[in-house]
Amino acid sequence: MKNRLLLLGLSLLCLGTACRGTANQEVVVVQRPGVTADEIRLGSSLALSGHASFLGTQTLHGALCYIRAINEGGGVHGRSIKVIAYDDGYDPPRCLENTQKLIVEDKAFGLFCYVGTPTSVKILPLVQEARLPLVGLFTGAQILRNPFQRYIINIRASYYQETGAVVDELVESLGLKKFAVFYQYDDYGFDGLTGTQIALEKYGLTPVAAGSYRRGSIEVEEALEQILPSGAEVVIMIGTYDPCAKFIRLARSRGFHPIFHCLSFVGGDELAKKLGREGEGVIITQVVPPPTETLLLDAAAEYTKLLAHYYPEDKPNYVGFEGYLNARVLVEGLKRAGPDLTRENFINAIETIENYSLGIANPLNFNAQDHQGLERVYFTQIRGGKLELVTKPSLMKKGEVGKSGLRK
Repeated sequence: MKNRLLLLGLSLLCLGTACRGTANQEVVVVQRPGVTADEIRLGSSLALSGHASFLGTQTLHGALCYIRAINEGGGVHGRSIKVIAYDDGYDPPRCLENTQKLIVEDKAFGLFCYVGTPTSVKILPLVQEARLPLVGLFTGAQILRNPFQRYIINIRASYYQETGAVVDELVESLGLKKFAVFYQYDDYGFDGLTGTQIALEKYGLTPVAAGSYRRGSIEVEEALEQILPSGAEVVIMIGTYDPCAKFIRLARSRGFHPIFHCLSFVGGDELAKKLGREGEGVIITQVVPPPTETLLLDAAAEYTKLLAHYYPEDKPNYVGFEGYLNARVLVEGLKRAGPDLTRENFINAIETIENYSLGIANPLNFNAQDHQGLERVYFTQIRGGKLELVTKPSLMKKGEVGKSGLRK
């Protein structure tokens, strides 16, 4: 009952009220929380400390380097963009508390750049009841896409698309059939596990083994013991960088050398850094192109330049590049919404974005029935301690992956 009253209060606060004027006239008072003559106030809750802090910090820095440049150039329709960011440590209850504060106390116009499935799922009732935009989530969870939700604006491809792409490639090009799944025991892990199962069903396959770990821990030993006897040729990994790195190191120390594949949320740059030489050959699917392709991609060049200017201590990475692209989409939506900005006309404006170039080759598309802007999945592989773009994992032809997991 208490939560229902809170949601009702948020709805009234964020939607505005209607009052009766003269006998023949109704006066509608439209509230615009977070919008003033010179500012648009947005809120974000993400991991700025703890075991997922690389993901939260880099997402935020990537977004803010573009937003700061926009503000210095006069803002959008004369308004600067202010992002109030709170640390949730990748903890769902903290994320919920932060979001309530952003809506009720900070009166944010919308929410922006949330990081993680379990945290984002926790706030969905608030978003829907308050009818405020949530733009650019660093998660590929299916629940944020299906069923369709008007106020959720996804930019990236889904986890189902990532797992589907890698399973298709490894089955069709390499003929591999024995897939195991290592996953985080929460909404994120369950989503990746389901995506893998769906992808395998296409070939009449099921996972040969599965093992999980608790979010926030690196206790992966039990999961390894569950997967080791299966003789898996591939381990699909749905986790963050620390537990995935530990699992890979332990597996290789035990003489277990399958192909390791991690979803984009792992934070591939940080995973490669933590694994060092032991990371050779690990595959990571990505949902944005390489941020290092500054000569080929206009967006990569701008992101690299702005990051060096505003956050010189950071190095360009996939996570930050996604945050930058989120900000590009946000700003484009604000521009199209016009000076008379409301939450509803902002969503309507986003839905007009069609075949729009972000400077990354593949175009951005939204419409009134589809709020996922990008579809493409990229393959990267750790080589020499760094992430390299590969056209397909089948570049590792049969026989090229030896017991060390390295390309011969």
